[in-house]
Amino acid sequence: MTYFLSFFNLVGTVAFALSGAMTAIKKDMDVLGVIILGMVTAVGGGILRDIVLGEIPPQAFRSPRYAFCAVVVSLFIFVVLYFHVKGYRRISSLTFHKILMAADTLGLAVFTVVGVRAAYERQTEWNYFLPVFLGTVTGVGGGFLRDIMAGDRPYIFVKHVYACASMAGAFLCAFLWRRMGEHWAMLLGALGVVLIRMLAIHFKWNLPKIRNGGRMIDNPP
Repeated sequence: MTYFLSFFNLVGTVAFALSGAMTAIKKDMDVLGVIILGMVTAVGGGILRDIVLGEIPPQAFRSPRYAFCAVVVSLFIFVVLYFHVKGYRRISSLTFHKILMAADTLGLAVFTVVGVRAAYERQTEWNYFLPVFLGTVTGVGGGFLRDIMAGDRPYIFVKHVYACASMAGAFLCAFLWRRMGEHWAMLLGALGVVLIRMLAIHFKWNLPKIRNGGRMIDNPP
C-alpha cells in the first residue's frame, strides 16, 4: 500500500504543480512566482487537511519530498518554455486551457481520495462526514490557494462543478472503503471525479447562479 499511496501522491503533485506553474506563466509571473505557485498548488490542499486534523507542522514541512518535487516540476516547465518562447507563443489559448484543465482534473481526483484515506487513518468512529470533508478540502485546497494568489476568483465557486466533483468522488470512495477495500475505493473514487469533471467540461455544466438582473441561469455561456 505504501508504494500505491506514494504513486498516487506523486501523480497528484506533478499534475497540480503543472497546473500552478502554467497559471503563473499565464499571469506573467517571474521564475520565483512560477515555482511558488506550482508548489502551493501541489501541497496546499494537504497543508489545509493537516491543519484540520491538528497535525502541526503539516506533513509537507516534516517530509518535504513532494514540495521539492513540485518545485522541480515547476522549474522544469518554466525553463522549457523560457528557452522555447516561440513554441510557447504558438500554443493557442484553447490548447493552453485544455492542458490546464487536464492537469487540474487529475490533481483534483488524486488528492480527493488521498484526503479520504487520511481521514480513515485517524477516524475512530465510522461516519461519512469527515472523509468527504477532508477529501474535498485536500482536493480543492491547492487550487483555491492558487487562484487567490493569482488574483482570480476561486475556480471552485464559478466553473464546471469543481468542488461538487470532488465531493462526489470523496463520497464514492468513502462508500466503497469497507465494501471493496482501499485500493479499489481510491481508484474508483478518483475515476468518479475525472468522469464528472469531463462530463461537466464537455456539456458545460455549472451550478445555478444569479446573473444580470437577478435571473437564475443553470448553464450560463
